[in-house]
Order: sequence, then C-alpha cells, then structure tokens
Amino acid sequence: MSNNLKSNVKKHIPKDWLCELRIMSRLGIQTFNDIKRTGLVNFVIITTMAAILTIFGACFRTALSVSAFSKELGNALEISVYLKNDVSVSEAKSELLRLNHVTSIDIVPKAESWVKLKNQMNLPNIDNPLPDTLHVKVDSPENLQVVFDEIKENNIVRDMSYAKDLATKIELVSHVVRTITLGVILIMALLTITIINNTIQLVIQSRKEEIEIMRLMGVSNWYIRFPFILQGAFYGLVGSLLALIPMEYIQNGLLNVHKFFMVPSPSNAQNLVIIVMFSMSVFFGAIGSYLCIKKHLQV
Repeated sequence: MSNNLKSNVKKHIPKDWLCELRIMSRLGIQTFNDIKRTGLVNFVIITTMAAILTIFGACFRTALSVSAFSKELGNALEISVYLKNDVSVSEAKSELLRLNHVTSIDIVPKAESWVKLKNQMNLPNIDNPLPDTLHVKVDSPENLQVVFDEIKENNIVRDMSYAKDLATKIELVSHVVRTITLGVILIMALLTITIINNTIQLVIQSRKEEIEIMRLMGVSNWYIRFPFILQGAFYGLVGSLLALIPMEYIQNGLLNVHKFFMVPSPSNAQNLVIIVMFSMSVFFGAIGSYLCIKKHLQV
C-alpha cells in the first residue's frame, strides 16, 4: 500500500531537470574519484581486459574470414545431374529450379561433352553415349545433401554426383570455428566479470564508511550503485579502445590472406567486430560491477 502511495505521489511531482543534471554530474564525479582511488590497479585491469578483448576480437574476425572462405568454396560446389535420353533439358531445368535452396542451373549439352571428350582421348567413331548434364548450384554447402536427395527422387535422372567429402569438411570447419568463437565469448565474459568484481570489491572496502553514512541518510540504492556500474563500464570501454591497436594489425593480415587467395573479404567485418567488442566489454563490465555490489552491499 505504501509503495503504491509513493509511486502515485512521484507521478504528480514535477521533474526538476536542473536537479537531475546536478545528480548525474555528481555521479560522474563520484565515478572519477573511485577510479582515481583505485590507482595503478586501473592500468593492470585495463591492459588485462585489452588482452582478453584482443583474443576475442581476433577469434571473431578470423571466424568471419573462415566463413567467407567456406562460402566461397561452397559456391564452387555443385551437383552434377545426368538426365535420361528422353527428357527435355529445358523442362528439367525449369522443374529443378523450383526446388528450395537451388540458386542456378547450367546446362551442358551431351554434344558439347562428347566433343571435349574426343579432343582429350583417341576414341573410335561411334554414336555419342553421353547424357545431357545439369550443374545445379545450391545456396549453402549445408543444403547440398538435402537438394541431392530431392533431385534423386525425380524420374528424369539417370545418375548424380557431387563432392560430398569436400562439402562435409567445409561444414565441419565452419562448425568448429563457430564453437571456438562461442567458447571464447564465454571465457571472456567470465574473466571480465571476475576481474571487475574483484576491483569493485576493493573500492567498496575503501568507501565502506561513506556508503554506510549514505544509507543511514536514506540515499536511494541506485545512487549508491550507479558510480560502481559506471566504473565497470569504463574499464570495458577503455579496454576496447586499447584493443583496437592490435586489431588493426590482425585486420590487415587477414585482408592480405584474402587478397592472396583472391577471396573477397566479408563486407564491414571489422566494423562488426568493433561494435560487438565494445558492446560486450561495456555490458560485461557493468554486469561485473552490479553483481559485486549486490553481493557485498546488499542494497
């Protein structure tokens, strides 16, 4: 009942934006003082976080490049469909194009295949025994087997083939890279929260009497918590800024690898890595501070 009364009263109290600004300014000053009070430990925390973020950024950026290589190889894979002699090639192409995951189909007439084979081998003058062939391209290597099974059920097909072993290896590499990246994210979150937690605990101990006085004076919980949360976010932000230096070298190295193999680099990959790195570091830094406050202050 009292909580409802307080909320109703607060709704009818006009907001003093100048007062709000002064409060935010005070919180910022308090955060700065807490960081200053931590001293040289700040340098250790920030460099450690920068190292963790660099490892994460390198794994994430490499994962994007590996995915680009896998996609490029996957696009080169195709299903070779050998048609029966009485089947219309154009009708067969139209029918297969309606299947899910099929992006394009190239027709190789049997006459063209026969001419190429005769140029490569000394063959007797016999009738052309080769079938018309369709080279079916799929949107992703993971869908090759699915499309292969659907086409196989069609009665227009004499025989089929595709590089199944290569497709399986490409899919395996992509899965391993994604798993490693996820593992690095979890380790990064755990280490960041642990480091921030220990640091904020030291700050809390140094301000223990001051915090007790504020609580006795009726200062709201968020006013006590917020400077600590800002301090954790600050460590994540500065650690990310420091991690940009090695990330630039990693980016240039991967771009040279893409140029060497003539595989296009993922568009905006570096920008994506930076955005994710900054977001996660600030978030985990703030979470680490919040968990520490909740545990040690119980406010």
